Amino acid sequence: QIQVEESGGGVVQAGGSLNLSCVSNERLVGSYDMGWFRQAPGKEREFVAGVAWLERRTTYTDSVKGRFTISGDETKNTLYLQMNNLKPEDTAVYYCASKGYYGGPYAYWGQGTQVTVSS
Repeated sequence: QIQVEESGGGVVQAGGSLNLSCVSNERLVGSYDMGWFRQAPGKEREFVAGVAWLERRTTYTDSVKGRFTISGDETKNTLYLQMNNLKPEDTAVYYCASKGYYGGPYAYWGQGTQVTVSS
């Protein structure tokens, strides 16, 4: 069974940085599309950043462009989300996800890691 697990969340002041990691027990990094999502209290889960390995293309939601960077290390089978200049509105549970096949939906999800940004 494919599993993914996030880490790296925490409490940080506005303007600070965090680097989230997502490790899987299967070779996902470099294979199927992967992404980061987040869910704030009382809100729906939203897409934050994604990577299409074959196309070498990354996408970001507008609110994080220029501040967040998604990347991966195939040798470590780890997906990262570098978050800089964090804002209180970035506070949420962050989830890592991977698609199960090309063109398919996000099928594998982690349990999430809490990010709290204080003002």
